[in-house]
Amino acid sequence: MIIIDKNTIAEYLSDYLANFSQQEIKDLIEIPPQDLNYSYAFPCFQLAKIKKKSPHLIAKELEEQLELPEYLNIIEANGPYLNFKIKTQPILEQIFTLKEKYGRIYEEIGKGQIPSSRIVIEYPSPNTNKPLHFGHIRNMLLGRSLSRCLKYKGDLVFDVNLNNERGIHICKSMYAYKNWGNNKEPDIKSDHFVGAFYVKYNEMEKVDSKIIEEVYDLLRLWEANDVETRELWKKMNFWAYEGFKETYKAMKISFDKEYFESDIFWKGKEKVLKGLERGIFNKTDDGAIIAHLKEKFNLPDKILLRKDGTSLYITQDIYLAYQKKEDFDYDKSIYVVANEQDLYFKQLFAVLDMIGFKEDKFHLSYGMVYLPEGKMKSREGTIVDADNIIEKMQALAYKEVTKRYPKLKEKLKKERATAIGMAALTFFILKFNPKSDFVFNPKESITFEGETGPYIQYCYARIESIITKSKNTIDLNINWELINHEKELTLVKQLNYFPEILNSVRKNYTLHQIPQYLLTLCQAFNSFYSSCQVLSSDDELEKARLLLIKCVQIVIKIGLQILGIDVLEQM
Repeated sequence: MIIIDKNTIAEYLSDYLANFSQQEIKDLIEIPPQDLNYSYAFPCFQLAKIKKKSPHLIAKELEEQLELPEYLNIIEANGPYLNFKIKTQPILEQIFTLKEKYGRIYEEIGKGQIPSSRIVIEYPSPNTNKPLHFGHIRNMLLGRSLSRCLKYKGDLVFDVNLNNERGIHICKSMYAYKNWGNNKEPDIKSDHFVGAFYVKYNEMEKVDSKIIEEVYDLLRLWEANDVETRELWKKMNFWAYEGFKETYKAMKISFDKEYFESDIFWKGKEKVLKGLERGIFNKTDDGAIIAHLKEKFNLPDKILLRKDGTSLYITQDIYLAYQKKEDFDYDKSIYVVANEQDLYFKQLFAVLDMIGFKEDKFHLSYGMVYLPEGKMKSREGTIVDADNIIEKMQALAYKEVTKRYPKLKEKLKKERATAIGMAALTFFILKFNPKSDFVFNPKESITFEGETGPYIQYCYARIESIITKSKNTIDLNINWELINHEKELTLVKQLNYFPEILNSVRKNYTLHQIPQYLLTLCQAFNSFYSSCQVLSSDDELEKARLLLIKCVQIVIKIGLQILGIDVLEQM
């Protein structure tokens, strides 16, 4: 079994290109545009500079010199490019043989694979004074999908969550409940119940700004371990956690370990004070402890402890880095946090470096998600709850399913609507580069056409329907020469790229490559299907095309499962 990728082409060309290393050749190799039916292309511009010849001439000379290896159909000069077209048989044999392991073919055959690592991914780190909001959805989808991709590729991944469940923002909800809650128990989803009191506090503070002083009194009572205050804190946090659990379940999120700010903030203080003793950190004139980052890291200085000795987020994050290392002995720690905190993480990593914590760390930064103006505003008018978005998507999906399949049983309608609604939400968000901002349009995301999750699900189900209608058994005993239509060869080309795509995601954490790949693959399938009849009176041709579309289906399934999207055999 041979992997046909940029490495393979580069290794092959290195015997003929003495001026370049294999890595240099690989870096030059390109994926040709979709309308050119080649698998890989080598541009001859740099070689032309060395040889003082036209790149067109260099490409033609190479075409004449090269001997065709067994895995290629064509080596062809086209202008200044030397183009390569792969054979169909090895690709489809690999997919059909490995099935759902095809995406990790590098690991399966032990060639070119990245060594497995122990990786901790921290997300979504909510505050317990309100429900998870729309921003948390992007956070959770990125964290969850990255975890699934890395696990699929052989890494040992630990998903962890830090609950920010102490501090002034938590005390605001507690203060509102204490004064206006009348000892009520939740009569709605419990994290929303807690959030309503946070909203209530903000409303009352506008009426009387002095109540913030009483909130600080409540915080001081909490820090002094006042029994009544601690009991209220535990009760309201319990309500928040119970609500979060329901949202996590809907999002298919689970954690290997959950951390709590109240358990670790004081341990972070100890790390900072030790750093002060060692002369790593300094005291300001008013008594705060500061890390000077300007000279060594070209970053703004960072306060690590306030002048009154109280901690900040960075205080606990310093300790948590050590705790995660102790708990999981990781090779790399990934933090999934919005780009508003880009500077903060540069400062945190610099501070950890100063105190000798040199472990590999990465901030998976992501941009903002906006909604069309005027739609789905929450009671606060600015923040949209995650639950509201999930319910909205499932309602839209239910409407679409009912319209398409009015006779479907109610139970199946609801199950299908849940799967399609979450697919629409997941795919739409993940198809964008994490660094980019975008507008999430619920109605656009739910359509069965276009760049949507339901479109990919429908493509899978369509293939299943075709296969079910055939009386032929799908196997590798076909006439390979029959797979020769331009649309068929385009599909084979796309299938061959999949393992390289996953390797790239594993290396660079660019999750949007998977949805974008699935879109390209499904578009290629639909283009093929409109031009090539699968179920045919020609039995040999039908068998060949059934194998081809089965391989497409296998790859779609792998991609959807990595994204956490349900695969539907009927839609």
